[in-house]
Amino acid sequence: MQEAFGFELFLAQTGQHPPSAKMLKGLGNGIVELVEDHDNDTYRAVYTVRFDTAIYVLHCFKKKSKRGIKTPQSDIELIKRRFRDAEADYTANQNEERKR
Repeated sequence: MQEAFGFELFLAQTGQHPPSAKMLKGLGNGIVELVEDHDNDTYRAVYTVRFDTAIYVLHCFKKKSKRGIKTPQSDIELIKRRFRDAEADYTANQNEERKR
């Protein structure tokens, strides 16, 4: 899984569209989900492309439900919290760059 997600994240970093990428519904534009199947399990990686010079991986997890495709609410809340942290980190790094 690391290799598959790693390659798709590389594509995103270079401005390309990873094959399994789709917008994660309910979180606004720029929150992207990658989906990979491996050994009868489904894995997801969620990242953001809302920033000009960086992408942030917000969450990677194994989908546990055998029915339905909805992302569990606990994972959604974690993604939201990590996105807020990513916004703060990006802003701090941009401010630091401007000082140089």
